[in-house]
Amino acid sequence: MIETYEVILRLGVAALCGALIGIERERNEWAAGMRTHMMVAVGSALYMIVSAYSFGDLLAYENISVDPSRIASQVVSGIGFLGAGTIIFLRQGIIRGLTTASGLWTVAAIGLAIGSGMFWAGLATTGIAIVILWLLQPFEKILFSKRIDKKLVIEINLEENASVVLSDILQNPQFGIKHFSLDHHEGEASVINIIAEDPKQLKAIATFICKDKRVKGIQFE
Repeated sequence: MIETYEVILRLGVAALCGALIGIERERNEWAAGMRTHMMVAVGSALYMIVSAYSFGDLLAYENISVDPSRIASQVVSGIGFLGAGTIIFLRQGIIRGLTTASGLWTVAAIGLAIGSGMFWAGLATTGIAIVILWLLQPFEKILFSKRIDKKLVIEINLEENASVVLSDILQNPQFGIKHFSLDHHEGEASVINIIAEDPKQLKAIATFICKDKRVKGIQFE
């Protein structure tokens, strides 16, 4: 069995690594923030410590063998359920949260590595993960911004007929609409989603509709 200070050191380093990655997710206001990532890292590290060192006394008995990877392997499977909770399926087939889910999966691996004593592997992975999540994000937006359709989301007042507002927009010859949808749920404000053939036209549509008293709010996505 390893010394107590070694256990505390491994758990502490795992918590620190989880916090560093979680801060980036917290900055973007994701549900899985700093504390969630810290808990995943610490929990994974403890599972690894328990798996590797807690059953050594059983080896004194005949016909008994211990597989240190058994508990750790279940962490890899179990973290999928937590990661799935961060994935959000939006309308029009848009999915958000995959990066956060993969971050939790990576944090679990970092915790397992540090729990087994592979400090440098865990610290190096933490550094690489921060670079991927934080530093590469601006470059990703620059490289792929033209491939992503910009969307205008228009929220209509509850008492108004959203289809009439949508008709007014579609009948305007100045706007080239690529795709549109109208989402309506009983007792909730209707939402119009518009994707223009030219993203620059979204501002023109927003200017056209923003002063309409039937409109509750407008945002770009």
